[in-house]
Amino acid sequence: MATISMASSLLNTASSSITFSKSTSNRRRIPPFQTPVSSSPSRKSLIIRATETDANEAVKAKAPEKAPAASGSGFNQLLGIKGAKQETNIWKIRLQLTKPVTWPPLIWGVVCGAAASGNFQWTVEDVAKSIVCMLMSGPFLTGYTQTINDWYDREIDAINEPYRPIPSGAISENEVITQIWVLLLGGLGLAGLLDVWAGHDFPTIFYLAVGGSLLSYIYSAPPLKLKQNGWIGNFALGASYISLPWWAGQALFGTLTPDIVVLTLLYSIAGLGIAIVNDFKSVEGDRKMGLQSLPVAFGEETAKWICVGAIDITQLSVAGYLLGAGKPYYAAALLGLIAPQVFFQFKYFLKDPVKYDVKYQASAQPFLILGLLVTALATSH
Repeated sequence: MATISMASSLLNTASSSITFSKSTSNRRRIPPFQTPVSSSPSRKSLIIRATETDANEAVKAKAPEKAPAASGSGFNQLLGIKGAKQETNIWKIRLQLTKPVTWPPLIWGVVCGAAASGNFQWTVEDVAKSIVCMLMSGPFLTGYTQTINDWYDREIDAINEPYRPIPSGAISENEVITQIWVLLLGGLGLAGLLDVWAGHDFPTIFYLAVGGSLLSYIYSAPPLKLKQNGWIGNFALGASYISLPWWAGQALFGTLTPDIVVLTLLYSIAGLGIAIVNDFKSVEGDRKMGLQSLPVAFGEETAKWICVGAIDITQLSVAGYLLGAGKPYYAAALLGLIAPQVFFQFKYFLKDPVKYDVKYQASAQPFLILGLLVTALATSH
């Protein structure tokens, strides 16, 4: 949910009535960002003023090198990750915008929240509730977060990844805006359903969904655009991916307590570190657009250590908390899961955070999310 994240995460868009188009022939495409354009006469802040400068020539020269090959992976395209095949099928493009690869942390967060509640039972009803909560957090609200983020990032993507669906013109403005609204309203609708299903007097899950959606919006959209600040933006993203789905899962099956709120917000500092990983591939565009991501603000070398420090020190602190709370076995299990993360940080991330970002995240993050479950189980006993 976000935003996460999650989100993550996460609607200053037109609210006119629009429908999904099943035809590509009458679709009004957003032209590629090669000349000065504006999405509408009223969106002056979205104009790109191209000039004949050496910098722009350099960007144009680099773009073909970044573009995926014609034989790009169709699987990567469906997941919304690098190396994607250029696609013309509108439904595959819609799925790509939601970045399914970002859903699992949110889905896992719901699992952790349900486990932390201590009330989840392996019954048909409880399993069905958890699946609906996962759909809300992952495909709907994370999909909303990722789509709106791509919408407001289209100018940066025109520099960093000009082949992406929106800056390349593979999907129209109206289609993107429709998708944002459908995913948002669908997610909020599921949140309200879950509150009714759980018998809540106060619609806790609905308000968590509203808060996460608002966080996602101000993360991506001006004038606040939290992502312009590396610290605030990345922490917001981390909270969207770790805290919000956990809170939703725990509220669904039990009671959300202040100690859990504090513990998960602390864990969100690790989420901040994970978010920094994704900033390295966008340094060029962030610098040109004036965004103060941590690699831009501190330099890539320093930002690498800030990243791994946030991830490792946070988890060590949580292990210390569990030990102090009389949970030595859970603390030891968490320490055991931190060790391989440190190994992969040195093997991949610290060597080259751009070249090895996918390998690092695929290798290290499973241990981090297992640590989340260990912590959830510890708090439930």
